[in-house]
Amino acid sequence: MKITDVKVHILQSQLDQPFAFSQGWVTVRSATIIEVQTDSGLVGWGEAFSQGLESPQVAASAIEHSLKPMLLGQNPTDTEVLWNKMYNQTRDFGRKGSVMAAISGVDIALWDIAGKFYDVPVSQLLGGRFRDVVQPYATGFYRLTGRNEGRRLAEEAIAHEEAGFRSMKIKLGFGVDDDVRVMGHIREAIDGRGVELMVDTNHAYGRTEALRLGRVLDEFDLRWYEEPVPPEDIDGYVELRKKLATPIAGGENEHSMYGFCDLINRRAVDIVQPDIGSCGGITGAKHVAVLAQANGVEVNPHVWGSGIAQAASLQVIAALPNTVHSLYPRQPILEYDRSSHPFRNELVDRALTLNKESMVDIPKSSGLGIEVNQNAIIKYRVN
Repeated sequence: MKITDVKVHILQSQLDQPFAFSQGWVTVRSATIIEVQTDSGLVGWGEAFSQGLESPQVAASAIEHSLKPMLLGQNPTDTEVLWNKMYNQTRDFGRKGSVMAAISGVDIALWDIAGKFYDVPVSQLLGGRFRDVVQPYATGFYRLTGRNEGRRLAEEAIAHEEAGFRSMKIKLGFGVDDDVRVMGHIREAIDGRGVELMVDTNHAYGRTEALRLGRVLDEFDLRWYEEPVPPEDIDGYVELRKKLATPIAGGENEHSMYGFCDLINRRAVDIVQPDIGSCGGITGAKHVAVLAQANGVEVNPHVWGSGIAQAASLQVIAALPNTVHSLYPRQPILEYDRSSHPFRNELVDRALTLNKESMVDIPKSSGLGIEVNQNAIIKYRVN
């Protein structure tokens, strides 16, 4: 079996209601979707994560001009070989950011083909499943006007809980005082409902502000405090981890086993959060999971993409070993973006849903376990 073509589909949809996280305003949802075709007729689908406010055209260009020529004619089931080939031949101009997202998207598509070729889910190719279901946590709490939205966000927390979510992640980073007020409103609203909280500031602060906020957050018994400082400031991560009781999480803006090696070896985080669409794909996530396991660090993938990225993340989560063995180990949880995003529901045949136990079932069909809706590709594709 040989690769005959690599197509990139750039999808975009304007939002009726723009929203903000700490780094800026989101006015359009974007996705860089990769379609890998073979001479056997099998087709694999992947997604390069459009990180933050990144233009999807950047990763698309890297695929079209750098990765596609080295992939044509290759065996798509050689996932490890092709990952190293793509990484090594882009090392001098890649290693981080959009080039790694491009490699990630292609890699996901290759694993999708491999699963279809062997007629097993990707999780089986990764060594089997530790779990068939995963608990979702609601991501949302974006701002519609900016500051002073605590009461509205508290109402959102109640809506997530009533929809079945027992865990949720609060977006902070709009100023320490505003963040503290928001957390107070939310805690008051959900008190006694048995909801677990996490927070994410999207690296909005330097060490002083991050520490000031963190000392208040220690009172909230959070599962984690995500991206408290910029990803380059590993010493800041180390300092905060030493001074705060709340577990520190990060890694959505880190890439490949080489980037995560420093983060893990320096004991900078309690929880690493590789995004399958930018860390190096499923192969990259596999590398990171081994590093983390050897160092006793939890792995909890970051997920903010379309239905394709969600499906890939589910397969990886199924195959993640428990960090520490016990009769009742803590399990990874699935980030379930509840903000407006047409590519979650329209792009794939199996949009994420909660089952009657408020869990998400991990598909058992071959490859990523989804089929892509070509009509949605046509509807949202841009030149």
